Amino acid sequence: MPIRVGVIGAGIMGADHIRNLSTTIGGAEVSFVADLDTNRAAAAAPATARITSDPTELINSSEVDAVVIASHDSTHAGLVLECFEAMTPVLCEKPLAPTLLESMEVVAADADMVAATGTSLLSLGFMRRFDPGYVALRRSVAGREQGEPLMVHCISRNGSAAAGTTAESAITNSAIHELDIIPWLLDSPITEVSWQAGRSTRRAEAGLQDPAFMTLRTADGTLTTLELFLNAQYGYTTRCEVVSELGITSLQESSLLDIEQGGLKQQIIPADWRPRFADAYRLQLQAWISALANGEAPVLAGAQDGLNASLVAQAMIQSLRSEGTSTKVNYS
Repeated sequence: MPIRVGVIGAGIMGADHIRNLSTTIGGAEVSFVADLDTNRAAAAAPATARITSDPTELINSSEVDAVVIASHDSTHAGLVLECFEAMTPVLCEKPLAPTLLESMEVVAADADMVAATGTSLLSLGFMRRFDPGYVALRRSVAGREQGEPLMVHCISRNGSAAAGTTAESAITNSAIHELDIIPWLLDSPITEVSWQAGRSTRRAEAGLQDPAFMTLRTADGTLTTLELFLNAQYGYTTRCEVVSELGITSLQESSLLDIEQGGLKQQIIPADWRPRFADAYRLQLQAWISALANGEAPVLAGAQDGLNASLVAQAMIQSLRSEGTSTKVNYS
């Protein structure tokens, strides 16, 4: 029998999960979709799926074996806790929660669940851990193929920021990927951060300084830089370069097409993140579904990973609010 999945949220990310679960993921079917806009839910859902505007109805339905949360960041913590109460496995999109207090509440509830049952119900959607490029980069770093890593340079650019994005939410929603992937890549926790910005694009809404420049120092002494530009206009780009003692290792730049014509060479750049990380999302979902089907613990990021990223994000926000002062990350 397939794992019957209920998806909460039918926006860009939720619709993508529904499409993957319905067409490319073995052993799964989408049985229920919840969204405040039921027309949007119906448009994204397969014909056989039930539709509701109430996520609680979905979570407690006898027709749902597992839940994917792809709704607004502000709903994540509450919906995860509801899944715990229903004893339903859940894959929550990043971040675990937009605030540190909510993340801590979820992690405490997860710890209680593990103590009572011996297993966690929560998986977290840090999908870059499944991206073939990042996996290969991590393998190279772990094997010290270019010697000891010394610095890491990251660039993350979007075509345009979502409406209402602020400097703080740019950290908790966008930079959060690097706040998770850098300690995973280097196998060393982030201990110190700083946030800086210069001139801001005229396309940034009030409350958003864009682009921003962040630094992350890990416990092993490696310094990472991150340029985050959410209104870059030209499309979506993610880059990561590891500078080591004997050489440099970097992700390959992605494009939809390379065109050579009329003495010019052009690249067609994706408009958003979905083409770039299509494999990562598919591999992550398949790993989750296969683990549930086999009664095994999923190998996805978990509650503690989400809390660690939230702790680093909180330190970064503190640096932002103190005009770029270097800030220690407090894990205690």
